[in-house]
Amino acid sequence: MIFISSAVPLSLLGWDWYHHRLGANPTEFATRTTGALTLLFLILSLAVTPLRKALGLPWMIKFRRLLGLYAFFYGCVHLLTYVWFDKFFGFGPIGEDIVKRPFITVGMASFLMLVPLALTSTQKSIKRLGGKRWNRLHRLVYLSAAGGVIHYYMLVKADTREPILFGVAVAVLLGYRVLNKFLPHLTQRTPSRAQR
Repeated sequence: MIFISSAVPLSLLGWDWYHHRLGANPTEFATRTTGALTLLFLILSLAVTPLRKALGLPWMIKFRRLLGLYAFFYGCVHLLTYVWFDKFFGFGPIGEDIVKRPFITVGMASFLMLVPLALTSTQKSIKRLGGKRWNRLHRLVYLSAAGGVIHYYMLVKADTREPILFGVAVAVLLGYRVLNKFLPHLTQRTPSRAQR
């Protein structure tokens, strides 16, 4: 159900593109929409652990990887939209953008941080790396999410409400992480009898 629901935004975007309903600048609309979806799914994946612990529902963990992979997927679509429709696969101009335009630099770095996380998202990778090393590697997701918010904030010139809201969400989730490390009794709940 989550797998299908997560694909709906892309389907709607494709439908609107096919019917020429993406506004005066379809490339900008598609790029911003896929970028916002990347941040949204990153935040949803980060919210799974707090909800799981607060509600005492360990089965929720199975959704984290799926939501994280969707974040990576939408990040790929976001990058492809920029490379294809904005730069027409002109890798020279793309390189110049990365060097000269800070928001592109930050966005590209944030995306690249997601690559090793997606590649090591399997149970086989967890066993190969070991739980501690895998967990340390996957803390990159917070840095990637923060970079994504900064990338979005630097991109918009007037209305910064949406990137600020994303930033507040990431800050709250990072704050939870710190609280859980030092005061775990405040963030965890014993699993319900039905889950035992």
